[in-house]
Amino acid sequence: MRGELLILSTRSMREYASRVAFQIETFPDYRGSGKPRDFVGKLKTLRFADGEMEVEVDTSLRGKDVFLFATASRNEFGIEVDEAKIELYHSIDALRRAQAGRITLFEPYYSASRSDRTTRRNSVGFWVHYKTLVSLGVNHIITYQLHSDKSKTAVDPAVCAIDDVPAGSLINEYITDNFIKTTDYLEQVVQKQWLFCSVDAGSEGIAKTYSSAFGTPLMIAHKRRDYEQANTVESVNILSDTPIEGKEVWIVDDMIDTAGSVYTLVKELRKRKVSRINIAAVHPVFSDPAIERLRSLYEEELLDRAVVVDTVDCPEDLRQQMPFLHVVSSARRSAEIIMRINEEKSLSPFFEEFNCRDYLNSSLKLFI
Repeated sequence: MRGELLILSTRSMREYASRVAFQIETFPDYRGSGKPRDFVGKLKTLRFADGEMEVEVDTSLRGKDVFLFATASRNEFGIEVDEAKIELYHSIDALRRAQAGRITLFEPYYSASRSDRTTRRNSVGFWVHYKTLVSLGVNHIITYQLHSDKSKTAVDPAVCAIDDVPAGSLINEYITDNFIKTTDYLEQVVQKQWLFCSVDAGSEGIAKTYSSAFGTPLMIAHKRRDYEQANTVESVNILSDTPIEGKEVWIVDDMIDTAGSVYTLVKELRKRKVSRINIAAVHPVFSDPAIERLRSLYEEELLDRAVVVDTVDCPEDLRQQMPFLHVVSSARRSAEIIMRINEEKSLSPFFEEFNCRDYLNSSLKLFI
C-alpha cells in the first residue's frame, strides 16, 4: 500500500470529488480513522487585484498519496477553460511545495486531448498540457476515454504515466439495467431489432465495442464536412450490410461537442425509416449550439434519448432543458480506481470488455 490517501480538488470539481469521497466511505474494506471525510483536504484559491492567482493548501500533505480532481470543461463554478488550467497548475505547484509524497491528477474529461493533430505550424494542446503537468511534478494522470489513442504516443511513462480508462462500460451497464433488464429481451428484441452506428469513420472502433457487447449488427456512418463553415457536416453516407428500416438505432461516440455530426446523422437515419434513434456518448461537452440542436431533434420526435456520463458537469438547469438526457454517474468507478491505485492493485478489471449476457446472468445470481 502507498502512503496515506488524500483527495483534493480545484474549484471546478468540488462537488464531484465530494461524491467520490462518499463512495469510498461506503466500501466495506475501507479503513479510515472513523472521522467523516478524514481523507479529504482543502485548497483555497486567491485572486490579487491585478487578476493574478495563488493557491493555498489548508491540509498537511507531507508524504501523502494525493489525488487531485480537476477539469477545464463546464463546471459548477462557471470557470472558463484558461482560468481552470491556470488554477490547476498553481494547485500542483502548491502540492509539490507542501511535499506531497505522490501526486495523481484525475481529469475525468481531458479536454486538452481535442488538440492532438500535429502539423508543421500548429501547437498541440495535449502535448502542452501534459508537458506542463509533468514539469510541475505530477506523477500519474487518470482520465476517461481520451478523444484519440494517438495522444498517448506523446506520453513518456518513465516520467509520468497516464491511465486512459474506458467509460463505455458505464453506459452499457446503464442501458442494460434500464432498457434491457432480461436475457429474453436481449435475445428477442435487442439482438433482432437494435443496431449500433458510429457517428463517423473515426468512431468505428467505439461502435464495434457496443455491437459486440450486445451482439447486434454494426453500422458505419461516413460524413463529409463543409470546410467553409466550422462544425458543419455537408452529407452523411450509411454503410451497413443489414436492412435498417424499422430498426432501433444507437448512435455512439466518445463525446458530443456541438452535435453537428449527430444532428445530420439523425436526420439521415429518419429518412431511411428507422423506428427509434438514441445516442450514447461518454463526454457531454455540449458546446453551443449542441443543446439547441438536440432539443430540436427531440421536439420533432426524431430523437428518443441520449445517454452520457458525468465526466462533464450537467447541472439541473441543463437537464431540465433536455428531458431526454440520461446522465450516468462515474463517482463510484472513480472511487474504485483510487482505492486500487492506493493499494497498488491492478486496474485491468476496468479495461475488460463488457458482455451484456454475462452482466445479466451475474446480476441474476445476486438475487438467487
